[in-house]
Amino acid sequence: MEITDIIKEAFVYPSTDLAKLAIYIALSFVIAIVSIFGLVLFGLGVSENAIFAIFGIIIFVGALVVGFILSGYLVSIVKSGIDGDESLPEFQWRENLITGVKYLVVTIGYFIIPAIIVLIVGAATNLFGISAEVFNKMMIASMNAPANTTVVVGNVVPQSTLTDLGTAIIITGIVAAVLFLIFLFIETMAEARLANTGNIGDALNIPEAFRDIGRIGWGKVIAVVFLVFIIIAVINTVISGLNYYIPGISIVSIIVTPYLIFFASRATGLLYSDIA
Repeated sequence: MEITDIIKEAFVYPSTDLAKLAIYIALSFVIAIVSIFGLVLFGLGVSENAIFAIFGIIIFVGALVVGFILSGYLVSIVKSGIDGDESLPEFQWRENLITGVKYLVVTIGYFIIPAIIVLIVGAATNLFGISAEVFNKMMIASMNAPANTTVVVGNVVPQSTLTDLGTAIIITGIVAAVLFLIFLFIETMAEARLANTGNIGDALNIPEAFRDIGRIGWGKVIAVVFLVFIIIAVINTVISGLNYYIPGISIVSIIVTPYLIFFASRATGLLYSDIA
């Protein structure tokens, strides 16, 4: 499919079955409410009675299960795009749960690699050592300073140390941004591979996921991913801007956000359908 066709078809797709979209929205709302309730119970358990903490943990586990189901359902939307199905897939609770767990493993598998590399770069640039040094100097200066006195970092930490810290932050930040961007594209292919085969091994095959981008075309993959990102960013920005003039209108995000998530998942499936 052409890039514009993918974007147009994916954007309309969530509206083909508003009932299923409503189920997803309702379950997302339930997760939010239940999580807050679980957090309150856990807090009461820590301060009052341990039994509350136990109930809080149980509630959190329940919310996590529902979260896995929703995550797995999004993968099924990717599958619908790959297969060319025109309607939203049915909720299949057990299958969605299993797929959601698989997708979590895949996501961790992909982003743990750049995370480890960034940690290595941070250690090589002594980012953590310099940061600890600056923090310790600031803490000591704050404890020794008179009351109501503001401690200025430039007066406490040598300029050479601040320069080294800035350099380490810039180098580590650039490496992190580049790596996570690259792995974001590869992980998009991994999600599609998981949707297409249901096999976690296929999804975690990083070299093949990387080659999939080449098979589809780097330009096409980058264009679709960035267009999806821009469309989502623009819509969210408009809602935020309108909220300034019409307080409370941001509540529509409860509906808009799931719609846009469906849109992004469908676009991923349609993109991958070129080589499936």
